[in-house]
Amino acid sequence: MSNHNLQQAYSIRGASDAKALYDDWAASYDKSFGERHGYIAPREIAAVFRAHQQDNTPVLDIGAGTGLLAEHLPGYAVDGIDISQAMLDQAAAKGLYRNRICADLTQILPIADESYGGFVSSGTFTHGHVGPEVFPELLRVARPGALFVCGVIPPVFDGAGFGSRLALFTAHGMITPVSFHDIPIYENADHEHAQDRGLVMVFRTL
Repeated sequence: MSNHNLQQAYSIRGASDAKALYDDWAASYDKSFGERHGYIAPREIAAVFRAHQQDNTPVLDIGAGTGLLAEHLPGYAVDGIDISQAMLDQAAAKGLYRNRICADLTQILPIADESYGGFVSSGTFTHGHVGPEVFPELLRVARPGALFVCGVIPPVFDGAGFGSRLALFTAHGMITPVSFHDIPIYENADHEHAQDRGLVMVFRTL
């Protein structure tokens, strides 16, 4: 079992680091992180999506990993995109995702315009991962009225410029004003991040 941890995940810098870490971590990720850390953000974000969605399918899971979020969206047509093929292979073994797309979110995506009616994400907009620079491509592949329900770590929301980027999209009539949900990231946990909270950004394309 690969000996990886949350601090390593928070310390990665760029796509190559992310791919190397998650390719190596994939086989043990669900147990060594998901279960051991009491990671419930995927469940919480899926619940927010279900509460807001109005036939917003198909859904693209941004930074899908092993499918921890998709597990909480049974009955939905969900595709997963991730930089790590090994993580997507773990999701495939669980029978998750209609399509699994291995791609770098910071580059042009191999997806046609207006392909998706919904977008979800957990654990991707966080320390050392990706920031708001990915939104132009995501908006390109979104249908009018598409629902975005994406988790973000509050310090990353502030430090990476999510607020100003989303404000510009709103000012230019590209998205609705963003609403937020405050969620726990972990439960029944005693590690150093056990009390961390997350924000869920909710908006629609116009």
